[in-house]
Amino acid sequence: MPFTELCIYQVKPQKIEEFEAIMFEAQSFLEKQEGLLFLRLIKRGYHIDMEQIKEGLPPLKLTRIVKSVKYMLYWEFDTKENYGLAQKNLYDNYWKSIERCLIVPHDKYLGERLF
Repeated sequence: MPFTELCIYQVKPQKIEEFEAIMFEAQSFLEKQEGLLFLRLIKRGYHIDMEQIKEGLPPLKLTRIVKSVKYMLYWEFDTKENYGLAQKNLYDNYWKSIERCLIVPHDKYLGERLF
């Protein structure tokens, strides 16, 4: 059963370019991790409220940065073991530079994919 992680990064507004450069550099490294099935980095840029949902309207583009810019890293592995090794490799190679860009430590949501 595939193992997944959704990681939420809250990036300092003045560190957006640096964070994105680090992550784009890390992309080719991450794509070479054994057992990787899927990898995506998403930058939050929209919001939607219940009225928009009820009306079937598209989400609205965010127009200002309040405290941070949020990014979501989603990756999926064939096993928990390969995920663990990839985490170690990411930590050993990129973690200090990523951490300097964040306002708070990142959040990790881990689990097995249901569908």
